Formats: sequence, structure tokens, C-alpha cells
Amino acid sequence: MTVKKQSVEDLLGYNKFNADEKNPHIVIDKALCAQCTDKPCLVACPAVLYRQKGENSEVTFDHLGCLECGTCRIVCHNHGNKGIVKWDYPVGTFGISYRYG
Repeated sequence: MTVKKQSVEDLLGYNKFNADEKNPHIVIDKALCAQCTDKPCLVACPAVLYRQKGENSEVTFDHLGCLECGTCRIVCHNHGNKGIVKWDYPVGTFGISYRYG
């Protein structure tokens, strides 16, 4: 049996997302994120949803592929940043459905 290494994008493609585009369950304050020197969200999010194009550009976040793990909230608040101003699970019927556990 051969195990093929897959990219994050390939692995996330197995999941099914029903995104609530009108009510994001995570909201960031870009002004507070700009003051953060560490920006741990950029490396901690397993779905790579936090991005920064240049060192001085703003942090962007797209909640539509969120795995709802809460890692971003923990690393943000543990570093004293508070850039995430809202983190809730999506309302009923919205969010991720894991196909393989």
C-alpha cells in the first residue's frame, strides 16, 4: 500500500462547507492585527485562512473554509493581541461537515 502525500488544499477538499456568507462566525479587527508583531494566526491556522501579502500589508481572513478548530482564537488571545473580536461557531446547518472524521 502506498500513501500519497497530499496538500492542505487537497485534504480540505474532502470536507463539505455550508458557509453563512452574510454572518461570518469569525471577525477580526484589522487595525488591532496591524499592531500585532508576532501574528501567530498566520502560521497556526491549519486551513491557512489568515494571509498577509507583504510584511507591512494588512492581515486578511476568509471564514468560508474555516475548520472551526479555534486555534486562531487561542493563539491570538494567548499572545495578548485581541485581534479576533468575534469567534462563535456557525449557526445551525452552517459550517463544516467532515467526511472522514
